Amino acid sequence: DQQILAAHAGLVHAVVKTCHNRDLLPQLEQVLKLSEENGWNRLVASIRRILGGQRDISVLQDLDEEDRVITEAILRGLQNPETLPDLDATPDPEHAAPGLASMVAAARRGNVEALRALADMATQMRDAGGDMARLASALSQMEQGEDDVEKLARGMSPAGLKLVETIVEELKKT
Repeated sequence: DQQILAAHAGLVHAVVKTCHNRDLLPQLEQVLKLSEENGWNRLVASIRRILGGQRDISVLQDLDEEDRVITEAILRGLQNPETLPDLDATPDPEHAAPGLASMVAAARRGNVEALRALADMATQMRDAGGDMARLASALSQMEQGEDDVEKLARGMSPAGLKLVETIVEELKKT
């Protein structure tokens, strides 16, 4: 959850600020439109309900884990700004490995939710380019059973290689 919040702290802050200052809505609308274009439709729908004044747990319905974490952070931030995620925090790839490995393992077992989550992540990673695009390909190969780190991490930076190594190590534990 902390990894998700580190990656999306700006969005969480922007939504909370906009709820308190409606003059910021045009700027947030641009972000929400772009998010919808990138496939984050359910998250954006929940954010729009929050912007409309809804604050109950029904805004969490039909959200995947990542969208739920973001939405819950927004709701907490509206109640207590002290709980807002740190804008300067950066996601630590080392901490992402166990979660990614568990998703790949679940996808290997045919878990539809894990398959869908990996597909959604892969789309975003490919759009990001670089190591992230290569990681999307590696995760897909891991899902099919590939565990050759050299093959999976071909063309990645040393940090990308380390992440792939850690994910494969975690997969071997499951």
